[in-house]
Amino acid sequence: MVIGSGGRRAARPLPGSGRGAEAAAGGASGRERAKMPYEIKKVFASLPQVERGVSKILGGDPKGNNFLYTNGKCVVIRNADNPAIADIYTEHAHQVVVAKYAPSGFYIASGDVSGKLRIWDTTQKEHLLKYEYQPFAGKIKDLAWTEDSKRIAVVGEGREKFGAVFLWDSGSSVGEITGHNKVINSVDIKQTRPYRLATGSDDNCAAFFEGPPFKFKFTLSDHTRFVNCVRFSPDGNRFATASADGQIFIYDGKTGEKVCALGGGKAHDGGIYAISWSPDSSQLLSASGDKTAKIWDVGANSVVNTFNMGSNVLDQQLGCLWQKDHLLTISLSGYINYLDKNNPNKPLRVIKGHSKSIQCLTVHKNGGKSYIYSGSNDGHINYWDSDTGENDGFSGKGHTNQVSRMAVDEMDQLVTCSMDDTVRYTNLSKRDYSGQDAVKMDVQPKCLAVGPGGYTVVLCIGQIVLMKDKKKCFAIDDLGYEPEAVAVHPGGGTVAVGGTDGNVRLYSIQGTSLKSDDKSLEAKGPVTDLAYSHDGAFLAVCDANKVVTVFSVTDGYAEHNVFYGHHAKIVCIAWSPDNEHFASGGMDMMVYVWTVGDPETRVKIPDAHRLHHVSGLAWLDEHTLVTTSHDASVKAWSISYN
Repeated sequence: MVIGSGGRRAARPLPGSGRGAEAAAGGASGRERAKMPYEIKKVFASLPQVERGVSKILGGDPKGNNFLYTNGKCVVIRNADNPAIADIYTEHAHQVVVAKYAPSGFYIASGDVSGKLRIWDTTQKEHLLKYEYQPFAGKIKDLAWTEDSKRIAVVGEGREKFGAVFLWDSGSSVGEITGHNKVINSVDIKQTRPYRLATGSDDNCAAFFEGPPFKFKFTLSDHTRFVNCVRFSPDGNRFATASADGQIFIYDGKTGEKVCALGGGKAHDGGIYAISWSPDSSQLLSASGDKTAKIWDVGANSVVNTFNMGSNVLDQQLGCLWQKDHLLTISLSGYINYLDKNNPNKPLRVIKGHSKSIQCLTVHKNGGKSYIYSGSNDGHINYWDSDTGENDGFSGKGHTNQVSRMAVDEMDQLVTCSMDDTVRYTNLSKRDYSGQDAVKMDVQPKCLAVGPGGYTVVLCIGQIVLMKDKKKCFAIDDLGYEPEAVAVHPGGGTVAVGGTDGNVRLYSIQGTSLKSDDKSLEAKGPVTDLAYSHDGAFLAVCDANKVVTVFSVTDGYAEHNVFYGHHAKIVCIAWSPDNEHFASGGMDMMVYVWTVGDPETRVKIPDAHRLHHVSGLAWLDEHTLVTTSHDASVKAWSISYN
């Protein structure tokens, strides 16, 4: 899938430019490709990465179809009409702060915390790099293009200068951004000739420039706090500045003369983080820390709508974008809100998901639909409809720290363990957390597995705990090794525990106790994960020495096959429902799909989550594999065997 608003092919990239973001489909070597192709089926994108008191920039494409934001090292492109359609660009080596489309729609420029600016193609799924620049050393906070897509202004936290403006294809300077003595937060360029440029800074001032070449004309000192956002109207007649002082000032786009203050005095009761003009230049959308967004009629200097986004601190509004008919805002929760002019107290829709790295996932069929459940390092659990991408979190108060592992038991409960020292049972038909379903552990749990008969086996640090029907009934301390991964045989009765000493030990569930079978299997290194096939015939064990070992349960756990291919520690493993294939994910960013009877026959998915290791795997069906990673996104892949 290509998300791009231009139809023409991009020019050839520079030699040595980066590989594509999702240049994945069928990218394996000849032999592997002929046997088992794979392709990306769905991308369930992460939310924007936000922090309190910092504005978050949403970019929009010139045709109004897509919007852009950043999370970690990723730039996320989403379709405004159907945000479940998403694409992720992952070529930055450092955290990306801002990304904006060129007015032509053919390229996107994105800037990161190291001061790198990458300009890349939007028309092909490989997103080939066109140019890369380092305008200054330090965080890029905002950027703007001229309407002919030929010049770019970049501002931020440079050491020797706070901004630069240059030609997009050569990097040659076309002016100087001066006039501020602190970090520049925002920049915009008038989209009609004669060109004008405006900036806003932590020195409480905005500055006005004429060009090209762009030269500083004067300072605008109307604000009393940090200037967070400056934006020209699409027709170029006006520009607006918004500040932490709660004020918005409107200026003449050509001369820089002050026209008015919106609302006469304060526009909002809190700091204003972002503003965005309507396509016809008559109205302005503003987003504030006072937990509201407002639409202003600029000519009449009056409020048209006030959108009350809630009363929680997470309802502070940090970003906004007016894109065609869509009014988007970003909350401190990371949620993306589609505002409803006809009902200002309830958004049309709220896009949810994860903004922090995902640690684990599982899948479950509920009412004929397949759902994906994912848990992140901030304790948030999300569920996704695997067909539509519609998603939500559970209601009520859940985990307060990283969700380390999850599984669905035979009672259709999601069983999760967390660094908050609890194991939770959440009813998947109700999808709300209840207080009595959280069981406190004596020490921090790190892994769990469920089995028939209401059993859950939880691995805590230095301890194995057996639970039945949501109650602790047995614990083994003084293990003499550190348990790391656990699986319960589908037939019940047998529990396999993998240790950091490289051994897998077998235990038997006997009523309400757990007994050692005095049998251990040797892996090739410290065990990181293990799983029984769904029919119980095999046990697959992956380790820190990059090897998967499969044992045959029916042959007394004899070693059946050994699988080599990963270049780094393997961290997760999952069996296909067909019991003939299983997938492994590693720190090498690779996902392999193996054939249990033939280690040579495999699907290799390189860069499944580029620059981020894979943290979880699950199968929706025999041909659909779901992966997740510390990039906070979830992906579904079609796997086909010839």
